[in-house]
Amino acid sequence: MTALHDTHRTPSILGPAYEAIAAKYRPVFSRIQATALQREQQRQLGHEAIQWLKDTRFGALRVPLEHGGDGATLPQLFQLLVELAEADSNIVQALRGHFAFVEDRLNAPRDAANAVWLQRFAEGDLAGNAWTEVGNVAIGDVITRVTRKEDGRWVVNGRKFYSTGSIFADWIDLYARRDGPGDGDGVDVIAAVRARQPGVTHHDDWDGFGQRTTGSGTSVYDNATVEAENLFAFADRFKYQTAFYQLFHLATLAGIARAITRDAAAQVRGRKRIFSTGNAPSVAQDVQVQQVVGEVSAIAYAAEATAVRAAFAAQRAYDAHWHGTADEERQANIEAELESAQGQVALTDLVLRAASQFFNGLGASAASTSQSLDRHWRNARTVASHNPVIYKARIVGDWHINGTEPPYVWQIGAGSGRPAAVAPAPATDAGAANAAQARPLARAA
Repeated sequence: MTALHDTHRTPSILGPAYEAIAAKYRPVFSRIQATALQREQQRQLGHEAIQWLKDTRFGALRVPLEHGGDGATLPQLFQLLVELAEADSNIVQALRGHFAFVEDRLNAPRDAANAVWLQRFAEGDLAGNAWTEVGNVAIGDVITRVTRKEDGRWVVNGRKFYSTGSIFADWIDLYARRDGPGDGDGVDVIAAVRARQPGVTHHDDWDGFGQRTTGSGTSVYDNATVEAENLFAFADRFKYQTAFYQLFHLATLAGIARAITRDAAAQVRGRKRIFSTGNAPSVAQDVQVQQVVGEVSAIAYAAEATAVRAAFAAQRAYDAHWHGTADEERQANIEAELESAQGQVALTDLVLRAASQFFNGLGASAASTSQSLDRHWRNARTVASHNPVIYKARIVGDWHINGTEPPYVWQIGAGSGRPAAVAPAPATDAGAANAAQARPLARAA
């Protein structure tokens, strides 16, 4: 029988610390799983589930031990996110912006100002995400503005969509363009905005058919204050950001695949009625049904292995940032981008197939809305729709054929009918990574 968390499945390559870290959070994951179906069916945002995680300081997983966190590596983080996604994939999505902002602060200069952020994370503060512009915004343009008033205050004005997790958060990782008296330089910045202040409004207006309770809607900024020390040049954003955001999707898909396996086995195990055309006196002993569940389980295994393997590439990029040469860091960033993209191409069809195929081992009663088993396909399809997989496949192919370095900066917006120059601005709720060096690099053998 498959339990929610099988410790024998934890890869030893994650190190002995993984089980100690995971043991702290698995009881919370179990509570989240027990309430996930209710949230899905009643479209309840996961405020309570997020608070449970805040209470255990889950958001400080990557914060170094000396600053009060768990000191988890990136592979450990994403393995744990697979477990959480098995419990409720919406919760992982809601935390995506937070962990990206943490990762950026971990890559920032290790000074007293940044130590303040690590302390906030260790105390339980969470960050949301607000990058995508609302409306018919041209590619390369940023409407949201950070402006310095005559009294010296910095304020934010604008509207964002895909503000994933911001409705739960204490801070918002917001992308904007800076201008104002004496500082109208047009620099793109990240503004860390306090989420609970006058001038910040959150709307739960995400109308997707999947991942419905992630809090991914519109956020509005009307002269919302941001402290000068909480403005960061976007050019300094951590370089493997796009890969990092994609890893969240891989972990989420892997967790959904684990949940499919869990639910398929439970449905078969509890089924009493059989078909006269079947192969055994009980569905649980029917070899064809066993095959279906086994194939779904194999997909879950491949998805999890892929997500964790790709996380090791991101870890190498992080390590190279601090301990490698410029060329070593650049190569590590390329590998992180390519491995996350390859994982996306591989897992998209696999997990969607599992989310449909497992119904072949069940009866028509499995389509009952009382069980909401269709949520696995809807959630997987929604996650897989971010960061178009067709373009990622092309990028990987171009690398293998021509040695073309993958793009780290990409965006979405209104087109002009002809190819547009790429500017250093994010596009979807996934955002876009800071550009690495622009010169070409030969593909590694």
